[in-house]
Amino acid sequence: MKFNIIGRKYTIKDNVREYIEKKLSKLDKFFRDEPTARVVLGTIKDNDYVEAQINAGGMIFRAEVEDKEVLAAVDKIVDVIERQIRKNKTRLAKRIREGSLADSELISGGKYFEEENNSEFEIVKKKRFSLKPMDVEEAILQMNLLGHSFFVFKNVETNEMNVVYRRNDGKYALIESVD
Repeated sequence: MKFNIIGRKYTIKDNVREYIEKKLSKLDKFFRDEPTARVVLGTIKDNDYVEAQINAGGMIFRAEVEDKEVLAAVDKIVDVIERQIRKNKTRLAKRIREGSLADSELISGGKYFEEENNSEFEIVKKKRFSLKPMDVEEAILQMNLLGHSFFVFKNVETNEMNVVYRRNDGKYALIESVD
């Protein structure tokens, strides 16, 4: 696994870097290709936070955890990402064949239990609408007027379909397609 470990208002000590690499390397067993891991460490008020993103085979697994101790946060991150990987792998395997992923023990020693009836995604509502060409600022205003957390629009500059959304920190983000 390739690592990119970043500190935001946080000095990363060698023992913390080694611990992160050791713990996240245990997830290598789930991937065929060599994944890349981006880990951001920081401090919010009195808590340390760890944000980890693993890119592997076109899939992105991401988690954020806050804790008093950075090493405890790393342990929680590994468990969260491992659950995401197993859940994704289980869904895909069930569609191909039954009985895959018999090992339900997590790296931390805990057990992984899949929720019942999650093999199919339930679509409860469908919407159809025409996309009006607009700029990003207009899309954000439209999203806020509707009271939504995201908004799909046709970007007037690129003539591509884009999505703007409100992040957990209250700021806005734009998703653009890349060919």
